[in-house]
Amino acid sequence: MGVEGMGGLFFRAKDPKALGEWYRTHLNVGGGCNASGGGETNEWIWQTMAGPMVFAPFKADTDYFAADKAFMINLRVSGLDALLQSLASAGIAVETRAEWDTPEVGRFARIHDPEGNAIELWEPVGTT
Repeated sequence: MGVEGMGGLFFRAKDPKALGEWYRTHLNVGGGCNASGGGETNEWIWQTMAGPMVFAPFKADTDYFAADKAFMINLRVSGLDALLQSLASAGIAVETRAEWDTPEVGRFARIHDPEGNAIELWEPVGTT
């Protein structure tokens, strides 16, 4: 018995409806989305795939993400290159850095949602 995983992520937005639609459209994240691409959907629930998740507080003065933000979302992905192409085609700025990638952990990229929240895209080793 005990905690089995994340049950949700809740954060403030200037325009929650528009921001939720942006996440659904560009990342297939949010209520009504199903990461497996099939099965039933629920308007409130995002059906995710099982896998690793990092839960890590950072120092208050970290420069890993913006100083005026209390959090950064990290999304586990497969097919990172294709996703980055799709995002760039939609006019979303994509940042990659060689030093972010490691053969033990995987590859990373970063984008920002329309309200300036950093989103780290993580493709773990072996999920290409």
